[in-house]
Amino acid sequence: MAVSLLSCSPSLFVPPSSRVGRRYSSVRLPSGLVFHLRQSIPRVSAAAGNASSSLESDLSTELDAVSSFSEIVPDTVVFDDFERFPPTAATVSSSFLLGLCSLPDTKFKSAIETALADSECYEKENPSERMSCFFNKALVHVGADLVKLVPGRVSTEVDARLAYDTHGIIRRVHELLKLYNEVEVSSQRLLFKIPSTWQGIEASRLLESEGIQTHLTFIYSFSQAAAAAQAGASVIQIFVGRVRDWARNHSSDPEIEAACKNGEDPGLALVKKTYNYIHKYGHKSKLMAAAVRNKQDIFSLLGIDYIIAPLKILQSLKESVTYPEEKYSYVRRLSPGSARMYDFTEEELTKWDQMSFACAMGPAAEELLAAGLEGYVNQTKRLEELFAKIWPPPNV
Repeated sequence: MAVSLLSCSPSLFVPPSSRVGRRYSSVRLPSGLVFHLRQSIPRVSAAAGNASSSLESDLSTELDAVSSFSEIVPDTVVFDDFERFPPTAATVSSSFLLGLCSLPDTKFKSAIETALADSECYEKENPSERMSCFFNKALVHVGADLVKLVPGRVSTEVDARLAYDTHGIIRRVHELLKLYNEVEVSSQRLLFKIPSTWQGIEASRLLESEGIQTHLTFIYSFSQAAAAAQAGASVIQIFVGRVRDWARNHSSDPEIEAACKNGEDPGLALVKKTYNYIHKYGHKSKLMAAAVRNKQDIFSLLGIDYIIAPLKILQSLKESVTYPEEKYSYVRRLSPGSARMYDFTEEELTKWDQMSFACAMGPAAEELLAAGLEGYVNQTKRLEELFAKIWPPPNV
């Protein structure tokens, strides 16, 4: 599937302020924690009940089966539900902090109150700078608490209002990293979550060259994914279901139309192509699939590094028993071996720069990226408005 380079979109060089600034009428609370599921579900042995089945059948759950291929990541804000889904890593974001502030009591309440009582922020005369300081401090204090709870890495959101400012992103990451160092959190335990604009990808490249690990999100096109891999991003996150949803209601995107013409789901096709690109050409990035809609999506992605799945799907997988003869349902779909056989066009193997990147971005990626940024920006504004109302915290 070739990536069209025929039309450039100048809007990708600068922030689409008219779209990002729209009123966000209803913000759904997305996941604030990323829970990586340990493969700790016991296998089930069923004793035979008659003479024709005299041997025990070695049974396991569907969740066991898929977890043997990819790390399953529950998409949830239920951060206290460690018994059902023991976390190994987490994400701290504006949406997560909003969720914490809406609850009467959480284990992270003191972290937020400590951030709001910080004297460095208190002394800033400019209200905007003060709120930004509180926001950064809250992210880091909660992130530091999460580091103590999980053995893996904690990803920290970078303010989406900086999405089109490479140096602004880098400065913000350095500020957050300095705050983490002050509370003795190693940079090796951290990722910094950055939107996949060209400026964000360039910031990722420069940060990774310093040894700072980045997590590029809002990827909806191969140009974004390939550029992120070339930048050396530690984690690349593709939203499978959102690409599919767009394709159901729109047309005129060459990349999506090419996938559909080949009889492929465009979201799954993007993940497959990106995985094969990473492994065929030796990029270091780990690939994460998000916004999966059903079990079949998971079965089609087996072999990818991470799959983020809703609790409803995971519960169904956990409650479903699989028999040995059903192994055909659980086949590795993505592997380094199969990646070597995948053919890419000359256009897809370009060394991406800002111009080729903008030209290759189709309408699906443009619209979905703008919508994602709008949501993040509005969540951050809501959080700062909330901090302004509750600051200073009680007993300070």
